[in-house]
Amino acid sequence: MLALALLLSLQDPLPADDGYRGIWYMNQPSKDEYKYKYSGGFATYPQQHVPIAIYSKEANKTFFVYGGTTKGKQELLHMVSYYDHSTGTVPRPRILLNKKTDDAHDNPTLQIDDAGHLWIFSNAHGTSRPAYLHRSLKPYSIDAFERVLDTNFSYSQPWYLPGQGFLFLHTRYKGGRGLQWMTSADGRTWSEPHPLAHIDMGDYQISARDGGRVATVFDYHPTPLGLNGRTNFYYLETRDLGKTWTTVDGKAVALPLTEIQNPALVHDYKAEKLLVYFKDLQFDAGNPVVLYLTSKGFESGPANDPRSWQTSRWTGKEWETRPMTTSDHNYDYASLYIEEGKWRVLGAMEGGPQAYGTGGEVVLWESTDRGATWIKSKTLTHGSALNHTYPRRPLNVHPDFYALWADGDARKPSESSLYFTNRACDGVWRLPTLMSGDTAKPELLK
Repeated sequence: MLALALLLSLQDPLPADDGYRGIWYMNQPSKDEYKYKYSGGFATYPQQHVPIAIYSKEANKTFFVYGGTTKGKQELLHMVSYYDHSTGTVPRPRILLNKKTDDAHDNPTLQIDDAGHLWIFSNAHGTSRPAYLHRSLKPYSIDAFERVLDTNFSYSQPWYLPGQGFLFLHTRYKGGRGLQWMTSADGRTWSEPHPLAHIDMGDYQISARDGGRVATVFDYHPTPLGLNGRTNFYYLETRDLGKTWTTVDGKAVALPLTEIQNPALVHDYKAEKLLVYFKDLQFDAGNPVVLYLTSKGFESGPANDPRSWQTSRWTGKEWETRPMTTSDHNYDYASLYIEEGKWRVLGAMEGGPQAYGTGGEVVLWESTDRGATWIKSKTLTHGSALNHTYPRRPLNVHPDFYALWADGDARKPSESSLYFTNRACDGVWRLPTLMSGDTAKPELLK
């Protein structure tokens, strides 16, 4: 086992901010009316960072992290807070650190261990900035943290398996984006990074835990477009904390995966000249279900329509792929919920005030036949001035805090607020942007 740059320095109580403000971010100016490849309020971006919110039954709180910003300046702050289900209030959010960048790819992720300690994984985007790991000094508390690691990782996806420890999926940059994992029993001493996949110019992944199993779905980045040419659908899972990785039907694979054609390949979208944007992964009676979008190109605008949403479900014998709907941007995002036989997709995927920009209005789609047919059952936001973006599902989701997201202008820098809804989707609450007391009730929007 390798102890990675253990600092173990106790911190003073974290400073409390006076409100909830999200980071605005843009990527790749496009020199046309759409301004950027993607942009907006990215406090809960990206989908490759998971989880960012966790409900704790023991504390009766949903803890969450997000990308905040300093007043009057787009400078990324790593924020931690919670929603108290007993009182219906939130505290002043705590500032874990200033990442000294405006890049929302550095946004944090969260885990909670068996003892109730919060672990915050502070990402880097590539190798130009460090990444950190912090642990709360007290269980179920956001007041003070110790820094445990000072290292480098991107796109963190930490999973804590009760009684076993951490399986930490992440990305490292060396000749592209390589998928890796590490393990730790206590969060302090970690294994060496193990390579999972590095196909051509690299890969993006999403992942999820189902009991003692962790599954990952990933793409590959072909030469010469790289990430702007992301395509294909691969799936792997492990049931022994990374000791063995298998295909969905249990066949062990040799790692790392480096060939385009390999045993993990589910669908060859490269042959269909389609890009693939994975959104979420859930399980239906133990079978994985993947929510994703396909597109003809990476640029914003109608030229790359249709941007098609679909689900792929493992039936136990084969992958069953079914169409769902369309939206107007590759970086539109939705979370998938599978509850008592019903599939629900809650997303910022309806046309918004900045058309063909990231996000839009938030809607709820539902299916009672495993994605064969869908009904748009709710429209949660109406007439918004700014596009809503990245509604994220908490781990162990509580019905009163069902999804967390932000808003922002998709054409130019703007202020960004944070919002949540409940399972009934009969209200949208804005987290307070300015607080005079130590706690406050979120504002129910009319």
